[in-house]
Amino acid sequence: AGWHMTRKLVIPANITLLPLPAGSPELNPVENLWQFLRENWLGNRIFASYEAILDQSCDAWNRLIDQPWRIMSIGLRAWAHEF
Repeated sequence: AGWHMTRKLVIPANITLLPLPAGSPELNPVENLWQFLRENWLGNRIFASYEAILDQSCDAWNRLIDQPWRIMSIGLRAWAHEF
């Protein structure tokens, strides 16, 4: 947060601080991955058992990790590359 500031922090030369936009999904790309999973493979379902939830969740996760280009597309933050 902008109010967490100190002059005591030493920033290494190989680290660049970027101003972050407001909004949780924009700050945390994994939120968009969970949204994609819910919209495509996990949402609007009734599960018969806990095991069914685990099976469907594992299947959805495995389908997602088989598509690394989709993960990169969902997680890309254009503002992070503007500087």
